[in-house]
Amino acid sequence: MSDVTDNTAHNQYELSIEGEIVFARYRRQPNAQGGDTVAILHVEAPVALRGTGASGRLMQGIIELARAKNEKLVPLCSYAAAWMKRHPETADLLA
Repeated sequence: MSDVTDNTAHNQYELSIEGEIVFARYRRQPNAQGGDTVAILHVEAPVALRGTGASGRLMQGIIELARAKNEKLVPLCSYAAAWMKRHPETADLLA
């Protein structure tokens, strides 16, 4: 399991790396399959972590959490959408 956490107070997934936080803001709503549909609105990494794969690690952790919670994802953020497109094994999670 990854180190990605779901900070529900701030509606964002977070990954702490070397004292910096990579995050993805989201909007969640119930879906007909008994889980939630999570719209990923924005993914951001601090300048110090850009180009290190930190956002990709965050996305992988989001995928793991979504699978564990029976959630579907809507990647509205261009980074999240491109990442999921590059990882076709995540297609079953698309709402």
